[in-house]
Amino acid sequence: MSSKSAENTTGPIDKSNSPRWSITRRLTLLYTLSAFGMLVIATVFLYWVLTNNLEKEDNQFLANKIHVLRVILRERPDNPEALEEEVKWEGAALQFSGYYARILDEAGRTLIETPGMDTISVSLFPPPSGVGRIPQKGIKQRSRDSRTYLLTAAWAEAGHSSGKKRLLQVVLDVSHEDTIIADYRRKLSFVLFLGIVCSAGAGIFVAGKGMQPLQEITKSVQRITSTRLHERIGTMQWPKELYSLAAAFDDMLGRLEDSFARLSQFSADLAHELRTPINNLMGEAEVALSRNRTPGEYRQVLESSLEEYDRLSSMIDSLLFLARAESAEAKIERSLFDPGREIEATLEFHNVVAEEHGVVLTRHGEALLYADPILFRRTVSNLLSNALQYTPRGGKITIHVREMNDRSVEVLVNDTGSGIEPEHLPRIFDRFYRPDRSRSQYTKGTGLGLAIVKSIMELHGGTVTVQSRPDKGTTVTLRFPPASAPRGCTKDE
Repeated sequence: MSSKSAENTTGPIDKSNSPRWSITRRLTLLYTLSAFGMLVIATVFLYWVLTNNLEKEDNQFLANKIHVLRVILRERPDNPEALEEEVKWEGAALQFSGYYARILDEAGRTLIETPGMDTISVSLFPPPSGVGRIPQKGIKQRSRDSRTYLLTAAWAEAGHSSGKKRLLQVVLDVSHEDTIIADYRRKLSFVLFLGIVCSAGAGIFVAGKGMQPLQEITKSVQRITSTRLHERIGTMQWPKELYSLAAAFDDMLGRLEDSFARLSQFSADLAHELRTPINNLMGEAEVALSRNRTPGEYRQVLESSLEEYDRLSSMIDSLLFLARAESAEAKIERSLFDPGREIEATLEFHNVVAEEHGVVLTRHGEALLYADPILFRRTVSNLLSNALQYTPRGGKITIHVREMNDRSVEVLVNDTGSGIEPEHLPRIFDRFYRPDRSRSQYTKGTGLGLAIVKSIMELHGGTVTVQSRPDKGTTVTLRFPPASAPRGCTKDE
């Protein structure tokens, strides 16, 4: 194995082509996470409601017991039986709640307490509430035998006017509530787990159903090949979210079908156009080689072949120009100039041919144009060449230049030639398209002139339109957008 191969096999792995999560899997995950989040919020809320309600009821129970003890101490301070009944026997009478109470004097000595209360130290209680005030929220303490107690304390008056106070300490055994909460927590955990499983299954089912139209679109797309570009996936049966996608895809298929048809036609036209000069060259070469000839005859063959070579070279240059013009990176060099000077130079170049055919060339109008001067001259030259082909002897070709109200510039090339039939007008800018070869004065053109004109106008952001009437003449209008020359750009000198 070469070192280069070794580097390739041990180098970093390109993860750009690694498998990605499908939309179905993502929707399932998002749905499951959403359901999980809602279940967590719901279970936490229910758990908080339960614990908060239990704690609230326990504190209300203890506050109620302190109120009862305060009433007994204030109304019947000399009736120890009533106090003993409340303190010693009330807690024992409760079946499910362990209630304990302790009464101490101001010196901290225990006066009376519920049996079993001695296991809970006096120091564990929170600071007592004042006389006549509702006890504060109790605190929880865990005993050595792993039981949980809720403790609270408050001061109470002993009689109406004795001025003596008693410290009340009450306790509620809430161990059974811990068992209830733990059992509730286990059930909530099971419900949460079951909810996740069910939501994941529902997510898979819902995502699969939701993505089914997309899978059907995919199958429809897979059936479309280069020979079946006429097929469409349609837009009627798809959901609203996929309607735009289906419509855009059908539009793209329409453009592809049109482009493919144009490409096929262009390939056929190109083969036809190349075959003619090549056949001419081959025929002349075969005739020249059929017998011995004089140097003058060979020279005549070479001169004739040179014309065909020039035609091929012109065709190739035109095709290369069109290919560059259609590139997204194509750029033009604009400047502000007088189009009249470029038109005069172009007319002078074509004047010899025009005189041979008895056609008069004229120019009218003035304006300033912001465009590429070289491409502008080529555009006008192509239009003049095309007009000369279809203008008979004694005809006239006129070029008008005018500035419009919106500061755009129009260049009109008008001839008094044979004109173009209406059915041919939509295709005259196609490559190699000739409306009627019989009306042309000569057929040495490549059939690419008007296609080049259209490409140059598109590069400038302008338009080209044609108006023509058979046997009356043709007018081609070039419309250049308003000049937007940068500051400091002046008219070419």
